[in-house]
Amino acid sequence: MSLEATTRIMNGYFEALLGGEDFGQFFTDDVSWTTMENGGQKQGREAVRDFIVAFHTQSFDAHPELKRSGITDGFAFVEADFVGTHTGTFAGIPPTGAAIRVPYCVAYDVIDEGIQALRGYTPIMLMTQHLQAAMTAS
Repeated sequence: MSLEATTRIMNGYFEALLGGEDFGQFFTDDVSWTTMENGGQKQGREAVRDFIVAFHTQSFDAHPELKRSGITDGFAFVEADFVGTHTGTFAGIPPTGAAIRVPYCVAYDVIDEGIQALRGYTPIMLMTQHLQAAMTAS
């Protein structure tokens, strides 16, 4: 996998993701998502795309604020803040309306056919603690 091909795929993915377009087109058919904190996994283009969309539009009304990224031959990463409002059930916690901002990182494995794996270093426990505190404060 060349740097140029990896860059083309990742730039297209980030543009589609941030522009509200079909970013799933940049995934391989057998793409996998792993939440590194708890080992949760999703497998397949539709399942991974739907998981990302639900996280940003159903559990939360949220968006990423990119801080930095890097791309090399067959690998990329993004460091960002997850910023939004808790609008749907998350980790068994009903909507609180709480504002949330947490840092996270995603690592990507890229092959010629597209993004093959995503590993999300997302602080699920921190998010849950924040939302539980918001729930008890109201």
